[in-house]
Amino acid sequence: MPHPLVRQLRFTRSEFRRALAGVSDTDARERLLPMNCISWNIGHLAWQEQRYFLLGAQGRMLLPRINEQFAYGAPASTPPLDEVWTAWETITQAADPWLDTLATETLQGQFTVPGRPKPFVVGSTLLRTIYHYWYHTGENMAIRQRLGHKDLPDFVGNIDEEAPYRPE
Repeated sequence: MPHPLVRQLRFTRSEFRRALAGVSDTDARERLLPMNCISWNIGHLAWQEQRYFLLGAQGRMLLPRINEQFAYGAPASTPPLDEVWTAWETITQAADPWLDTLATETLQGQFTVPGRPKPFVVGSTLLRTIYHYWYHTGENMAIRQRLGHKDLPDFVGNIDEEAPYRPE
């Protein structure tokens, strides 16, 4: 069974997807300044997962264009929704086998994130990723509200069944 923190990441990913269910390509590419558009946010989270869990942890750069187009500080763009979802799914699926190996000892260890002068604690990269997802989930919901979408999810989903608190 995956470490509880990995289960929380997976639950967070599923909530990110749930918050974007039914979004059209047109709406996903709509940029309401100063925010990025929804499709860019998806690509940006794919970038973070690739940076931490593939490149930083395993030395693998699966999709170089994601690294160029969606890195922190990269220019704004309005990419096609299907392309960023495909990239996100490709990267998260590639990261999952490594995530499944994590144990408390590994989470307390360090690895170097490319471009950072000092090592990060593995567990902190998981937490940073989870919190980053929640940040952009909220931003995406605000964009959807501004676009006039109705009947949006209004609270965290079924955490009690999907990712309940469990000590190790």
